[in-house]
Amino acid sequence: MTALDLPLELRRALIGVARTPRLLVTSDYDGTMAPIVSDPLKAFPHAEAVSAMRGLATLAGTTAAVISGRALRDLATLSRLPAEVQLVGSHGSEFDIGFIHAIDDDAKKLLHEISAEMTAIASQFPGVSVETKPASAALHVRNADSGDAERALDAVRDGVALRDGVQVTEGKSVIELAVIVTDKGVALDILRHQEGATAAIFFGDDVTDEKAFARLHGPDIGVKIGPGDSAAEFRIESTEQVALALAFLLQERRQWLSGADAPRIERLTMLASPNAVALVTPDADMTWLCHPEPDSAAIFAHLLGGNEAGHFSVGPTRTALPLSQQYVDGTMTVQTKWSSLQVTDYLPHDVPSGQTSLTRVITGKATAVVTFAPRPEFGKVNVRLEPEADGLRIHGTNDPMVLRSPGVKWNVVSDGAQQTAHAEVNPSDGPVVLELRLGTEDLGPSQVPEISRREQSEAYWKDWVDGLTLPPLKRDLMKRSALTLRGLVHAESGSIMAAATTSLPEDIGGIRNWDYRYCWLRDAALTASALVNLGSSSEAENYLSWIHGVLQSVSGPERLHPLYTIWGLGLPPEAVIDELPGYAGSRPVRVGNAANQQVQLDVFGPIVDLISSLAHARQAQGLQGKDALTDDDWSLVRSMVEAVTRRWSEPDHGIWEIRGNPRHHVYSKVMGWMTIDRALILASTFGREAESDWETLRSIIHAEVLEQGWNDEVQSYTAAYDGTDLDAATLHIGLSGLIDPSDPRFAATVTATEAELRSGSTVYRYHHDDGLPGGEGGFHLCAAWLVEAYLLIGQRSEAEALFAQLVSAAGPTGLLSEEYDPVAERSLGNHPQAYSHLGLLRCAALLSA
Repeated sequence: MTALDLPLELRRALIGVARTPRLLVTSDYDGTMAPIVSDPLKAFPHAEAVSAMRGLATLAGTTAAVISGRALRDLATLSRLPAEVQLVGSHGSEFDIGFIHAIDDDAKKLLHEISAEMTAIASQFPGVSVETKPASAALHVRNADSGDAERALDAVRDGVALRDGVQVTEGKSVIELAVIVTDKGVALDILRHQEGATAAIFFGDDVTDEKAFARLHGPDIGVKIGPGDSAAEFRIESTEQVALALAFLLQERRQWLSGADAPRIERLTMLASPNAVALVTPDADMTWLCHPEPDSAAIFAHLLGGNEAGHFSVGPTRTALPLSQQYVDGTMTVQTKWSSLQVTDYLPHDVPSGQTSLTRVITGKATAVVTFAPRPEFGKVNVRLEPEADGLRIHGTNDPMVLRSPGVKWNVVSDGAQQTAHAEVNPSDGPVVLELRLGTEDLGPSQVPEISRREQSEAYWKDWVDGLTLPPLKRDLMKRSALTLRGLVHAESGSIMAAATTSLPEDIGGIRNWDYRYCWLRDAALTASALVNLGSSSEAENYLSWIHGVLQSVSGPERLHPLYTIWGLGLPPEAVIDELPGYAGSRPVRVGNAANQQVQLDVFGPIVDLISSLAHARQAQGLQGKDALTDDDWSLVRSMVEAVTRRWSEPDHGIWEIRGNPRHHVYSKVMGWMTIDRALILASTFGREAESDWETLRSIIHAEVLEQGWNDEVQSYTAAYDGTDLDAATLHIGLSGLIDPSDPRFAATVTATEAELRSGSTVYRYHHDDGLPGGEGGFHLCAAWLVEAYLLIGQRSEAEALFAQLVSAAGPTGLLSEEYDPVAERSLGNHPQAYSHLGLLRCAALLSA
């Protein structure tokens, strides 16, 4: 017997309930977990049922319980269920072994009396027995002949059952009299409330179980075993099928929670257009796409929830691994190849504002299988797919969506809630073009042929990257890093994302899963500076214009938040998408970022440093004075200095956004110093007037950092004034120029950082307790900082070796995520990460000098 022996509709329902955030699995015992037998003391449960209940009870967000009419002590002894499974006895009235002490003396006296009367009745009829429980007594007639059984039951009904204070419950061949309220439905509700369950399932076979079935609602599932009228939605025939259903539920829930078959993060490849990003797996499954903006809800969230969360796959009819996946050189077009089959993916550029478009072109001689499963709003919206002559219409959302696919015959299937379209296509007679259009109802042909649209898209990237001055070291990888940074630029708004994704874990299975699809003032400034240093200034100019717009929303520059939405708005409260199990089971999946409300006083330095880079780049192009450092830019410099002047002496949460008490972070103080220092240099170089107190303030910050940031005990500058813990960001005391790199204290800090925070091919941010459970990987950016620090203190061979290890961590298409696990040798964190690529570019430039 297999799961296929279960009713199809029940299997579908179990698959659905397996995906609820917090699941309560409950069952009766006799006639469900265990078969009905003549000797109640030999009613042992099916081993498969016990194993499944144990497995369910150990899963995250899952509670397993048995609610039985048996006394709790007897249930525990007989069932052999592990401690992880909650046992509730006496039809829901016993929740723990010490329950007997909870009933008062009057109830105990009444129980003694009814038990004695029922025993007297039982003595008159062969095969009739009495079971006394802590709060009830039950008359069992299963082993009596039918006539004696009915006479014994009538004697109880007409006699002791009529006494005041007695609650009567009748089941199969049993009548039970309780001295307190007993109700399996109430017990189920108590468990639901205690566990915060978002859905419950109950298996029952007896009339007493109807009280539990009556309490089920919404996504809950009731399963009746055997014949008879029932409020349960589903029915199966045997206790063996209960074990099958539990095992099937365990498999589905475990798979959902674990994010089965999650592709390795470093093997994910990003597509980009000027205003959109998407991720594709190594086997051409579109795993991540948000709409209408990159920081909006996902229509394909396969990356965080598997197929049920939405995906768009193309592959050969016979399952096979691709031969290769690579970018078309100098572009953001991706090609995945199998023998006799190729899929070319890109995001078109001729898309109106508010729309998102994805084009997939299938070529070759082999038949391909296409599966299209859009799941808008992270799968919260149920979609209906309507085939038409030229494609599919996606119904169920307020925003119109279509898939243009002329010549493709779709087969639409439903799992009861969502619809999915399947098709087989043969590109031997010509390319099969699939165009996903979000934000429009237009299913008609494009005015521009597909090949021209692709050429337009690819020219955008090629023309740009060909105009850069790239480091000669690892040139192809540097080209890809530059394109990745440009791909994270949102051209329409001018903002720059920190990464393309949310909730890719810093620790597989852990909770350190954050949303990086926003514009951090710091990260964006560093990205723009990296692009300026490569010879592209437009991104910096547009980003600085974006900052001017953001400044209009705050009372003063010192009140800037660390991050904003792509369009410069405040973030909504951080929230959890409970419906998604997370990447490889790493939950919760978050949208929004609570760091938005933190105090991060380092953000002003990178902005002024960006303006400095931009002004010097203009100067190198022949512009002088106020033409090189514009009035708008100087105004922004003054605003950043003003912010530092007002707040530099305060503690803050620091660059790493630690969710604990603010500290006087050395890195934040260094960035405050850098803000003033760069402003003074800009004033001197470009003929601007600095305030008289700026030099004094620079000296004050400088002296304080040198004195209070150093710790003799650890022979290093530390993370903050008040501790001995180290932080890789503190290397900026030398990288920024606050301290001369030849100062022995900087060399000592580099040595201490290496000893404490470097682990083989990577460097950790810090190792102190940050108040969050679990661990994290080393940060690629921190490794890049250490490379630069090695060079500053004359350790070139160490710098070259660490750079080589940093390069080797890049995925097959040249992308880097945020972090790296040197033990498991796999990437961690959101992907691709701007920090990692700008660090790589910086290292290559320094090593090429």
